[in-house]
Amino acid sequence: MDFGREYLDDANDRFRKYKELAEKALEQLSDEQYFITLDEESNSVAIIMKHVAGNLLSRWTDFLTTDGEKPNRDRDSEFVLDGDTKESIREYWERGWACLFKATESLQPEDLEKTILIRNEPHTVIQAINRQMTHYAYHVGQIVFLAKHFRSAEWKSLSVPRRRP
Repeated sequence: MDFGREYLDDANDRFRKYKELAEKALEQLSDEQYFITLDEESNSVAIIMKHVAGNLLSRWTDFLTTDGEKPNRDRDSEFVLDGDTKESIREYWERGWACLFKATESLQPEDLEKTILIRNEPHTVIQAINRQMTHYAYHVGQIVFLAKHFRSAEWKSLSVPRRRP
């Protein structure tokens, strides 16, 4: 068994499942619900998606050859909605995920021990993949939580539903 190939295949499968989970939650939201915040310190679903997309594009563009924090990334702007629409956010989200899959699907088992940089901090490729996987899982969980909150009794479970009378 080639554990490197197994790891890469599993990582790609996990990334796809996180994206799919978020999108199943997004399907249940109205256009307006993308932009609701619970309070002045919280992020809307749209902001979370914008941040994830910005992170995806920064981390996975030229993954093996450049620092994962690109100099042209304006992270702070990811937390501001400035003329953004549901459609523009969804397009940015798709571009980010496409960038990730282009990078990860081209990785070979021998790449796993290479060292890359994220914010000038060295990581093996395995460490970088694991770091990003946990980051995206965290934000997908936020999206699911908010969608479930907004949909309340109309929420359609994304996993095994609780018993209902």
